Amino acid sequence: MEEDRRMSAKTFEYAGEFTLENGKTLPQLQIAYHSYGEMNADKSNVIWVCHALTANSDVFDWWPGLFGEGELFNDKDYFIVCANVLGSHYGTTNPLSVNPETNTPYYLDFPAFTIRDIVAAHQLLADHLGVTSINTLIGGSLGGQQSLEWAAANTIKIHNLIAIGTNAFFSPWGIAFNESQRLAIAADASFQEKRADGGQNGLKAARSMALLSYRTYNAYGTTQVESDPEKTDAYKASSYQSYQGDKLVKRFNAFSYWYLTKAMDSHHLGRGRGQVEQVLANIKGINTLVVGIPSDVLFPPQEQEFIAQHIPNAEYYELHSFFGHDGFLIETKTLTGVIGDFLERHNTSTENQLNLIKQ
Repeated sequence: MEEDRRMSAKTFEYAGEFTLENGKTLPQLQIAYHSYGEMNADKSNVIWVCHALTANSDVFDWWPGLFGEGELFNDKDYFIVCANVLGSHYGTTNPLSVNPETNTPYYLDFPAFTIRDIVAAHQLLADHLGVTSINTLIGGSLGGQQSLEWAAANTIKIHNLIAIGTNAFFSPWGIAFNESQRLAIAADASFQEKRADGGQNGLKAARSMALLSYRTYNAYGTTQVESDPEKTDAYKASSYQSYQGDKLVKRFNAFSYWYLTKAMDSHHLGRGRGQVEQVLANIKGINTLVVGIPSDVLFPPQEQEFIAQHIPNAEYYELHSFFGHDGFLIETKTLTGVIGDFLERHNTSTENQLNLIKQ
C-alpha cells in the first residue's frame, strides 16, 4: 500500500491564470507532484527536489541511494516534495495538454516558458502545501538551474542549497547541443503535424545526441568496446544509441522535449537583475554546497566553481566520476557521504537529520 501511494503522482490545480515571464498566460495550470512523509509541527523538515530534463516527480524512483527508505533523505524523517516541471510529459501542463480556449491540444501553440516560470509554478505549489521554508533545496542539471533560480528569486526561506552539475547561466556550448537536438526533431516532418506522436524519429535522434553530452569518451571506451576486431557493422555503440533513443520515445514526447530544452537555454540568473556575480552574491544566509564533476562536458566544473566563488561562504566539492554529467545520478554513495557531512556540519535544527549534533 505504501509503495502504491508513492508511485501515484498527486495533482494541484491552480485556480487562476498563470502569467509567464514573457507576459503570455496559461488559462489553466496543473502541477503533478510527489510528496513523501509528513511535515513536522514547525515545518522544518521539508526537502524539495528539483528534477532534471526528462525525469518525473517520483524522486524515490529515479534517485535511489540518496532518496528512499533507509537512505539519507527518507520519508520517516522528512517531508520530501518533488514537482514535475512546467511543460513536462509527466502530468504538469504541457504542449499535449488541452487548451481550454480551443478544446484541442496546444502542440506548437504552447507558449514559450523559462526556468523562472518553472520556479514560479513551484512557489504556487509550495504555497498550496503550506510550505513556508525549505530545509534543503536540491537539484542537478536543469534541476540545479531551478534551485539556483529559486534562491535568487528569494520568494521562500531556504536553509540549505545543494546545486549539482549546473550553472548560473546556460552556456553557448549547452545551447548549441540543445539546438542540434531541436534541428533533429524539426527534420522529422511529423513534428509539424498536430498529433501526440509527432516528431518521434527526431526525438530518438535528439536523445542519441544528448547522451554524448551526458557520458564520456572513457565510459564508451569501456562499456561499448568491441571484442571482435573483424566486425565492420552492428557495433555495440551504435545499438546502444538506438536503444537509448527508443527508450525515451516510449516514455516522453517531442513537443515537451523541444520546449524544455528551450527553457534550459533561457536560464540566466542575471536577466533583469544585473550582473550575475552580484545576483549570486545576494544569495545570503543560505548554507550552499555546489558539486562539480570534472568529467562533465555539458556542465564543466568551472561553471560550478564560478557559482561557489560568488555565493557567500558556499562550499565546492568535486565529484570524480567515470560517467560524466550522469555521475550525479549514479555516484549516490559518495553524494550521501558528502551531503550528509555538509548538513551535519551546518546543523539546521531539523530533528532526526542523520543524528545531528545538537549545538
